Amino acid sequence: MRMHHFVATAIALAYMGNTAQAETLTDFFKQSKIDGNIRSYYFSRLYGAPNVFNQNAFALAGRLNVETAPFLGGFGVGVSFFTAQSLGANNLSGAPTYPHLDATLIGPNNSINALGQAYIQFKQPWLLVRAGDQEINTPWLNNTDSRILPATYQAVYAEVTPLKDLHLYGLRQFRWKSRTSTDYSRDNYYYKPGFEADTLYGSTEGVLGGAAANGTNGTLAFGTSYALDGAKAQAWYYDFYNFAKMFYTDANYTLKTGTGFDPFIGAQFVREWLGNNAFSQSGVGLNYPISPNQGNYAVDATAYGVQIGINTPSFGRVFNKGQLFWAYNAITPHAGTLGGGAIISPYTVGVVWDPLYTSSMIRGLVETGPGHAWKVKWTQNMFNNHILFMAAFARYYTYFSGVSNDTYMDLTYFPGGDLKGLSIRDRVEVSNASLQNPGGGQYSFVYNRVQLQYDF
Repeated sequence: MRMHHFVATAIALAYMGNTAQAETLTDFFKQSKIDGNIRSYYFSRLYGAPNVFNQNAFALAGRLNVETAPFLGGFGVGVSFFTAQSLGANNLSGAPTYPHLDATLIGPNNSINALGQAYIQFKQPWLLVRAGDQEINTPWLNNTDSRILPATYQAVYAEVTPLKDLHLYGLRQFRWKSRTSTDYSRDNYYYKPGFEADTLYGSTEGVLGGAAANGTNGTLAFGTSYALDGAKAQAWYYDFYNFAKMFYTDANYTLKTGTGFDPFIGAQFVREWLGNNAFSQSGVGLNYPISPNQGNYAVDATAYGVQIGINTPSFGRVFNKGQLFWAYNAITPHAGTLGGGAIISPYTVGVVWDPLYTSSMIRGLVETGPGHAWKVKWTQNMFNNHILFMAAFARYYTYFSGVSNDTYMDLTYFPGGDLKGLSIRDRVEVSNASLQNPGGGQYSFVYNRVQLQYDF
């Protein structure tokens, strides 16, 4: 039985009889939750490289989430319907490469209609267990929600809170639906579009595919997080089946001074390994310009990072709370291994939704391979929090992809009042790169994303 059929049955059973939480059908509906959003996005890519077409894309999307009131002592059911429509605005010529289309937004589709979430859960103050199609938010497996629709996963997720501010996590993920897919598949961003008929777009890393390629069995993960006063820490173990095993940890501390000027510091560490994997079995390496694998496809990656910054207080109506930080990350090269020591991240690569401090809107060290990077970012709320402004600059020095830098500007307007829930956002990043490739040369790339969203 498919999961959404099971969930539909569970919803029907929830209405039967009286429960301690919702003793009448009217109470049941009152205690149930309905929310969602309407979102439109326009993307444009302007390339400075010769013989490369500029690209754009538009989509209008909606999400409707329903979560029932608890029944039978804590059980509940949730469903979400996703829809995205291009309204005929996109140029789909030139298949299968679609040179004029930013396929990361909605793929080469005129529409996406999907039951994005369909889960049953058991919830208590100290325990949450959820099974089915669902959004997940962990550092290296998450919803990558920077496009028109989020990514969702078929999984069993558990969270235990034995003590205040101490959380224990467990996750077994089986399949996923990417941001441009209409259904769930046994692939990830390292597969080519079309594997298992999946319209998987949004990454440039796809190398696995064809009749000989096997689908992935998903992910097993365990984690823990703890907070005490101004300190927070988390640690995770991921087994991306047949791709990589990963240990990740980060910690940060904010000094509460009582003045509103609160300095903070953070650190993170990644270790990844696996000899026999999907790349070695297929005899293919990675698809971005990093080192040759020289016949060795073992995963062997080590990365670390540091971050220092300060949170700032409000200064009247104009300047509200803000933040300024500087960060550094490095990925150590490992000669003769997959990508020369590149991090393997099946569900964030190419879409830049990883937790490394120096990742930008366009790229990060996961996409460019071993090397180091630094980034400075300023975030400022203004005019009684009606304006959110962000600016950042990042520079990447990589062993096999050359030197690049990204300049980022982000402005969001929240009208508030009768238009509470509405936001208008414009994000732009300008990338300049000097790639070490056979053709040599330099190029500039301007990426602009305009978003209109209403949350209800």
